[in-house]
Amino acid sequence: MTTRFALAPSDDAFLARADRRYTHFVDLAQPPDRVWEVLTSDDALVSWSPVVTAMEWTSPRPFGVGATRVVTLGGAVRLAERFYRWEHSAHLSFTVDAASIPGLRRFAEDIALQPSAQGTRLIWTFALEGNALLRPLLAAASPVNRLLTRSIARGIRRAVPGSGR
Repeated sequence: MTTRFALAPSDDAFLARADRRYTHFVDLAQPPDRVWEVLTSDDALVSWSPVVTAMEWTSPRPFGVGATRVVTLGGAVRLAERFYRWEHSAHLSFTVDAASIPGLRRFAEDIALQPSAQGTRLIWTFALEGNALLRPLLAAASPVNRLLTRSIARGIRRAVPGSGR
């Protein structure tokens, strides 16, 4: 990532109380282990989300707490992510350490996998906060951000066999 704007670290408290918080529920027809494989694959996100145009793991396997990757949104915005929770086949959370655009203060995501009668219920939460200049724009763009984050979360259905489109 060439230009980097550092973000403040995020944690569970931020995920729970962020002003711009979007939570999506996705039911998938595979067990949590299979969904986990999709979430942690080398082509995670890119193969099933039109919003995510590139993703590269920047730490070696096996992944765990401290694993890092760089995700590119729309071919332009790059996010350097660091995982602070990694509970195999159950739960992962990351904070964005740096972005290629100015204005973001904090950004984090949390993905929980719960076994269900049909396979797995995925609960995906996106939380972001801008600096004082960006906050009004984030508020105005909230409906669009909700749609974009929903498309990312629901896109996993394309990668999980039997889960529909």
